Amino acid sequence: MDDVEVILYNEEVDKRIGAPPSDFDARTGFPDCAKVIGDIRDQSNCGCCWAFGTAEAASDRLCIATKGKTMVPLSSEDLCFNSNFNGCGGGSPESAWSYIERKGIVSGKQQAFKAGTAGPNPDPFAAASTCSDFSLPHCHHHGPVGKDPFPAEGAPGCASQKSPKGPKECDAGSSLKYDSNKYTFTGTVANVGRNETYLKQEIMANGPVTVAFTVYSDFENYAGGVYKHTSGKMMGGHAVKMLGWGVDQGTEYWLIANSWNPYWGEDGYFRIAAGKEDCGIAASAVASSGSAKWVTPSAL
Repeated sequence: MDDVEVILYNEEVDKRIGAPPSDFDARTGFPDCAKVIGDIRDQSNCGCCWAFGTAEAASDRLCIATKGKTMVPLSSEDLCFNSNFNGCGGGSPESAWSYIERKGIVSGKQQAFKAGTAGPNPDPFAAASTCSDFSLPHCHHHGPVGKDPFPAEGAPGCASQKSPKGPKECDAGSSLKYDSNKYTFTGTVANVGRNETYLKQEIMANGPVTVAFTVYSDFENYAGGVYKHTSGKMMGGHAVKMLGWGVDQGTEYWLIANSWNPYWGEDGYFRIAAGKEDCGIAASAVASSGSAKWVTPSAL
């Protein structure tokens, strides 16, 4: 297990942020980085949610730390398949964050949009030049199909995936070089979820975090609103990105970006009831520490 600093309170952040408001959304809280914060990805039929939730939150924190000057999606492909020998088989957000700190991560956007698929390309960075894009296909995951144009898990076009070998060079057609395209940070990996007030202050100060929660079968039917577990058996764990919170008709919730494509749930997001009903999601929060300094390729 990687060493993770547990932070229950930070006086400097407390003084700077003060009491958190009743609602916050990092997309509007950090408008210069809204494009990357709002990038909803698709993990395909592969259990690398832990890498997606971390690569997404790291992309956000990199942008926020550089005040919007470095807005680039960091590669789920690189993180999932180079930091873990079988990324599709699962992993931990703590180890993923530690890998970024130790080894760095290259840039990489979502998988290519299959020609002929109905609807617009969901990737806001589709035209960007990146190093290692996600290689596995888009899928519809759980819940109502709605306008989701992608094949369901297990259907033709979305078979269960085995982990490919991690990239050692950038994709064909990329002008970038893998060894010189690494983004990393100096500092520690921190658990910031043991105190919910501090967790909110941390998100407001430094950006989204990676979280994990227990998934029950009733979550797989989610289509919108504030999710509360009421029935069904435990299905396993799932890692995602937390970017805010709010109140809906008196129910406090956490705002979460999923990695089940932008047609799922509430345009790729879900809200989960806060407090005792949160399936453990808040206490699991982990990210680069607030004092971390991000290092970009040009500085290496």
